[in-house]
Amino acid sequence: MTIYSERLEDLNGQPEQAGQIVLYWMQAAQRAQCNHALEYAVERANALGLPAVVLFCVTDAFPEANARHYQFMLQGIRETQQTLADRGLRLMVHHGHPEQTVPRAARKAALVVTDTGHLRIQRQWRAAVASELACRMVQVETNLVVPVEAVSDKENFSAGTLRPRMHRVWDRFLVPLNTVKPKHTSLDVRVPIKAFDLSRLDRAMAGLDIDRTVPPVTGFVGGPSQAQARLEDFVEHKLDRFTDLRNDPSQDFCSGLSPYLHFGQMSPLTMALAVLATDSPGKEALVEELIVRRELAFNYVHYNPRYDQYEGLAPWALRTLNFHTPDRREYLYTRTQFEQADTHDPFWNAAQLEMVVTGKMHGYMRMYWGKKILEWSKTPKEAFDTALYLNNKYELDGRDPNGFAGVAWCFGQHDRAWGERPVYGKVRYMNANGLKRKFNIQAYVAQVRCLER
Repeated sequence: MTIYSERLEDLNGQPEQAGQIVLYWMQAAQRAQCNHALEYAVERANALGLPAVVLFCVTDAFPEANARHYQFMLQGIRETQQTLADRGLRLMVHHGHPEQTVPRAARKAALVVTDTGHLRIQRQWRAAVASELACRMVQVETNLVVPVEAVSDKENFSAGTLRPRMHRVWDRFLVPLNTVKPKHTSLDVRVPIKAFDLSRLDRAMAGLDIDRTVPPVTGFVGGPSQAQARLEDFVEHKLDRFTDLRNDPSQDFCSGLSPYLHFGQMSPLTMALAVLATDSPGKEALVEELIVRRELAFNYVHYNPRYDQYEGLAPWALRTLNFHTPDRREYLYTRTQFEQADTHDPFWNAAQLEMVVTGKMHGYMRMYWGKKILEWSKTPKEAFDTALYLNNKYELDGRDPNGFAGVAWCFGQHDRAWGERPVYGKVRYMNANGLKRKFNIQAYVAQVRCLER
């Protein structure tokens, strides 16, 4: 099995100890397939002569999560629970906070393994749990092709600075992950926590104390099998034209896999290997997006403690935006008007409605959408907060490093300075005429209107 040491991080300096189980606290990687953390836990359990038990905590308190996110997540967890059972591994799902639940479940553990999380709350959870354990706790990076620190030891200015570093190391990590057969079943192992029943998803959802103002969507169903089906369809029908048509919002040539990557229902390694195994002319563009661009976002979140704040933007962007804050805006909208898609611009309104209705916005339109929020808000800080609020509330892949970096890009992060102009300063400008010139943007608007009905 190929799990390089760069994927592993000891979180508490404790030794492995005598115990009855190895516990894998699954949180960010919600899948049974191509999961380095899971395979490491099973491998260590086999070496210690113990069963491996998997634990997932459903907490009501994840920031900005709502019914849309929870239903998609639980659809995936229910499938993963059955897949693991078929392999002889028990996935205990518990409704409770990880900081209390994991130490309780790990009382008789020889070792606790978890998957790496890069967001602030994910790091806080892991640090709090690790400090409570008497046994060793290890986190394993499995939601990136290349671990952040194996590429760079600092925040990178742009994809241009990260790309050569990534190209030097990625071949070493672009290798399949073998599945380890457990020597001991854990299906009958008792864990001192109450199970959360997912057999009836409607009842499980009803038992959560969560924000229900944003309803679930029907176009995306959670689960690793759904992700695999989308991947296969993308490779067969879309990859060849991906380079030319991925930025055209009137065409459907994107993979649609970002929600599945966000919830860890698909490994980016699985996706990369499937694409690289083809001779498609689109594979280089896809790998650039999946590895270089996506992992630039993780680099940003990992090394920038203010990744979710306006003040965390690149200094040059802050200087130019702040200098132009007093500039006159032709249009000004409140957050409510933005949220209700109530602007003068039918293209912007269509992008907002696509996100509200489907839980996903076309990537090119998300750039235009963010730029216009900057242009039509009283201050760039207000615009940044509004864009992040809407993205995290409605996108299935919101509250993700890609989302934080994507919003920040609209305000100059990971970009270069352009010609100076009102409001934007030296931050890249986008306008409606560009959409009309490049795409059949009216067709996109018509497609979104059909979704509304």
